[in-house]
Amino acid sequence: MAALTKRKKVFAQIVKPDKVYSIEEAVEAIQQFPAVKFDETVEIHIDLNIDPKNSDQAVRGSVVLPHGTGKKIRIAVFCKGENLQKARAVGVELVGADDLIEKVANGFLDFDKVVATPDMMRDLSKLGKILGPRGLMPSPKAGTVTNDIEKVISELRAGRIEFRNDKQGDIHAGVGKRSFSSEQLKENIHHFIDALTHTKPSSVKGIFFKHVFLSTTMGPGLKLSI
Repeated sequence: MAALTKRKKVFAQIVKPDKVYSIEEAVEAIQQFPAVKFDETVEIHIDLNIDPKNSDQAVRGSVVLPHGTGKKIRIAVFCKGENLQKARAVGVELVGADDLIEKVANGFLDFDKVVATPDMMRDLSKLGKILGPRGLMPSPKAGTVTNDIEKVISELRAGRIEFRNDKQGDIHAGVGKRSFSSEQLKENIHHFIDALTHTKPSSVKGIFFKHVFLSTTMGPGLKLSI
């Protein structure tokens, strides 16, 4: 049997394999994980009790985390007319209509979030195969198709994140950074779970969360009791 690395030995002392943690206990354990050379993201992974092949059970939404994500994001805004000036006035650099669509179609993807006004959606649909697989396609349900672009940009910068189930019926999201205080992480996690709970499809009976795990980018998962 291969010898445990120094990091794994520390994890073995902190993490109890059969233990089901409360959010508070899991956050405290994560804060004891050995440090790495970058500020790890604290991630939540949730196995939902849904049939991902059933469109009536699709889960999608957004939430503004009270303490943000700890990540500086770059936003691309697809709009025209007076909305161009509104977006530029709040400091968005990637703003445009057909010109920005062409730029993305040619391979430019140096942005983290996309916002669009409703009048751009027909033209933007041609980027569906590029933006869709990356989770960047704007959607009215996620609140990223709107005429109130200033509000949405402000929320995204403040820590608004979108979530949607994957093909396995799971949700994955970053809820903060290792550098956050325990209280900040706890509040973000509780806020995220509360928002996700409110998206439970009416056709889903019984429990909504089958399994929930909290981890860091380089650390092991801790099973949560929700």
